[in-house]
Amino acid sequence: MARIEDYALVGDLHTAALISTEGSIDWLCLPRFDSPACFNALLDTPESGRWLLAPEGGGECLRRRYRKDTLILETEWETPTGKVRVIDFMPPRDAVADIVRIVVGVRGTVRMRGELALRFDYGHIVPWVRHDRHGIHAVAGPDAAYLVTTAPLRGERLRTISDFTVKAGERVPFVLTWTPSHLRRPRTVDPEEALASTESFWQQWSAQCTVTGTYREAVQRSLITLKALTFAPTGGIVAAVTTSLPEEIGGTRNWDYRFCWLRDATLTLQALLAAGYTDEAASWRDWLLRAVAGDPADLQIMYGIHGERRLPEAELRWLRGYEGSFPVRTGNGAAGQLQLDVWGEVLDCLSLTRNSLLEHTDESWDLQVALMEHLEKAWGWPDNGLWEMRGPRRHFTHSKVMAWVAADRMVKGVRDFGLTGPADRWEKMRDTIHAEVMAQGFDAGRNTFVQSYGRPELDASLLLIPRVGFLAPDDPRVIGTIDAVQRELTQDGFLRRYKPAESDDGLPGEEGVFIACSFWLVEALLGAGRHHEAKDLFERLLSLRNDVGLLSEEWDVEEGRQLGNTPQAFSHFALVMSALELKADGVHRSDTPLHGN
Repeated sequence: MARIEDYALVGDLHTAALISTEGSIDWLCLPRFDSPACFNALLDTPESGRWLLAPEGGGECLRRRYRKDTLILETEWETPTGKVRVIDFMPPRDAVADIVRIVVGVRGTVRMRGELALRFDYGHIVPWVRHDRHGIHAVAGPDAAYLVTTAPLRGERLRTISDFTVKAGERVPFVLTWTPSHLRRPRTVDPEEALASTESFWQQWSAQCTVTGTYREAVQRSLITLKALTFAPTGGIVAAVTTSLPEEIGGTRNWDYRFCWLRDATLTLQALLAAGYTDEAASWRDWLLRAVAGDPADLQIMYGIHGERRLPEAELRWLRGYEGSFPVRTGNGAAGQLQLDVWGEVLDCLSLTRNSLLEHTDESWDLQVALMEHLEKAWGWPDNGLWEMRGPRRHFTHSKVMAWVAADRMVKGVRDFGLTGPADRWEKMRDTIHAEVMAQGFDAGRNTFVQSYGRPELDASLLLIPRVGFLAPDDPRVIGTIDAVQRELTQDGFLRRYKPAESDDGLPGEEGVFIACSFWLVEALLGAGRHHEAKDLFERLLSLRNDVGLLSEEWDVEEGRQLGNTPQAFSHFALVMSALELKADGVHRSDTPLHGN
């Protein structure tokens, strides 16, 4: 089975697919990010769905790359008889989803092998397939798929096979289209026109980026990836396109990330805004206001891409999981957890969009006031914390700091924008929280903040204390925390979130180093004036990206491989923010503030 870093991403802002270095599409969710999979070879069932398109017998994969500033993937192979290129992309979407694959002869003559196994409902359903004059038509319950190609097709062992030869200068297209099965056959896509329009779409979007300098290419690739994780119809932003890729190979820490975490989406939005993208900010704010409408006490940490609240967690027992990592899960039980930091992230983000969009009227203010009024009552409660601990609730230091952020941003809304609210009361709350965190969340004997009150464990989220303005980045207590975190949580220089065996998180097993946390360390080191150390770490982190610039959630230091769901928004927005903070080597950022203060 291919490693996680062997996959590249294509998408149409509704859904996405993962394509391996072998030329196979092994993951595809249709019709949208969180829907039952059409291909799911990553989840490893004996009859996994898959679409292979590569030289017969394999050949040597010379390179993969994205076309400049796009999400169009090109893979080249060398064989004894010639050289061939496969172009993969998903056109920006209308009512249906298309995956286009164009085989291009580069030199000589190459024998190609195509093998399509359509499977719906996570490999549980084999569709009924019929051949027609265009290609094939597959139906299973609510889903229908059409494959159109000029190449020959035949059925074999519940698969559609295509053996053909491509010569230098020839182009052989394949277009796979999904549509609801009760609708008429969709219009036929012209693959070459679709290629041109897709390239134009992404290049126009990328041209809005304000980032320049040494790290521009890495930043732009991350921004494109973050854009690909947005669901265009609603403005929601998913944490990743996959489910159940493990945080430990063979372990049980396998979660479904195809939902909109308020925290992840908020931080993703910060990265997009800092690079000059404002349309996404407006769309996400509108999604947020719809999703959280109602009783502020019912605020969830995550929602579906349309704002759905019910995300029941279930195990798909007919699937063995990626490299035997069981169970495979859909839905996420953490949706019902109490995580107080989310109030802070939401109010911080709404403050940021207010500043960035330069709007002096704020239609969301009434909702913000309602959220703040609930937080005034709830901030002193124990919660599950940033990392969704499934053990007993505790008073997590990061949660209290983010409650402080909520109060601080609301005060600034009144003082700086003239909005209506009890600023004096919120200022008092802000000061009370600050004093409590300093008294109960800081270990003076060790000169470090701790993960939760009354316990000695550390947590990488403590590095965010200066980023949100709670303390200055060169405060001795911040410096002490940086040193302690590096001393106790690093592995080969990279950061773990915390130590699972010591943190009572309610889950068995271990996990890799957490990529976003290591980027947080970069920012903390910069704030502490340790520029060379920060830059060295940043460039080591860039080396963890795969050959096309993608990052998953975690990194296995001992095996030298990516872990967790991919591509991971948490990792990519952290890369962008770290790069924007590295002012050396000509890297600049726009005047957009990083936070709402």
